[in-house]
Amino acid sequence: MFPIQNQISAATKNSLEAHLALYASLTNKTFESIEKLVTLNITAVKASMEESSVAARQMLAAKDPQEFLAVVTAQSKPALEKAVAYGNHVSGIASSAHAEFVKAAEVQMAAVASKVNELLDEVSKKAPAGTEGVVAMVKTALDNANGGYEQFASTAKQAKEVLEANVNAAVGEFVKTATHRAA
Repeated sequence: MFPIQNQISAATKNSLEAHLALYASLTNKTFESIEKLVTLNITAVKASMEESSVAARQMLAAKDPQEFLAVVTAQSKPALEKAVAYGNHVSGIASSAHAEFVKAAEVQMAAVASKVNELLDEVSKKAPAGTEGVVAMVKTALDNANGGYEQFASTAKQAKEVLEANVNAAVGEFVKTATHRAA
């Protein structure tokens, strides 16, 4: 075998190992997020059952329609606030998982780009005369691809931030409106 083939084989092996490590890391992060969601849901269900039981007793104890309506109205605001808090918790878990995935992908992309550049540098040192242009073209193409990825990641991050801000504003308005109507 030629030295370049050995380098390509080693680079391929390293890349495969890095991808497997990334896959294992992302799988662990996914299970951690699912575990957080399950814990949140169990806690929410327990609290909801307890609160529903108390609310049912209060409604059954009402002596007239006005008292019944007062009990229902008094319970609507805390229920709405809890629903919003639940949504915020779910959003926080999803945002955390997303951030971990993006971070892992960026680290992986940087490692792969570094290994490819090392391989290209090694190949260019041993390449026959006259192939410098081809090597430079491949390096430029890889640099452009990395730049495109970075721009895409930046745009996606900005879009996510705008979406989160809009959702938070909408939820805030919904809570304000519902609170005003309940009062």
